[in-house]
Amino acid sequence: MQTDTNYNIDNMIIDTLQNFERYLSLNPRFETVLRFLKDHQLDALEAGKHPILGEDVFVNIQVAKGKTPEEAVVETHRVMADIQIPLSGEETYGYIPAECLPEADYDEAKDMAKFPGVAAQSLVTCQPGMFAIFFPQDGHAPCITGQPEIRKAIFKVKC
Repeated sequence: MQTDTNYNIDNMIIDTLQNFERYLSLNPRFETVLRFLKDHQLDALEAGKHPILGEDVFVNIQVAKGKTPEEAVVETHRVMADIQIPLSGEETYGYIPAECLPEADYDEAKDMAKFPGVAAQSLVTCQPGMFAIFFPQDGHAPCITGQPEIRKAIFKVKC
């Protein structure tokens, strides 16, 4: 497996977990995610970071405060793709291409830039059993839900 090649596509992806295998060709590390999904029950994992393939692939099980579209903050990543999977209920994500975002401070340790006050251009919603993949060129505003909090899995995969 190559580890020094960037794997990018043009847009985020939203689909059901049963179709995840269709996207393995987009990044060689996605197969590691698929094996993990087949071998583990995400609902049974404790909150926190679970290493899978060193720092190249890991999953964060997170319980996050639910937000309105106006409260949600757009973020981007430079190194990692996010595969976000809602576990406790539906989650909506704001989306805006990174090329449409203003300059912002980038936190290298967290691989994140945040864009408070920037509105997403569109919204997409995932139910449990679905996923959204956000690549480095995808600005996304997570945790939009009518629930007080959302439990979710976020796979971080090196691009």
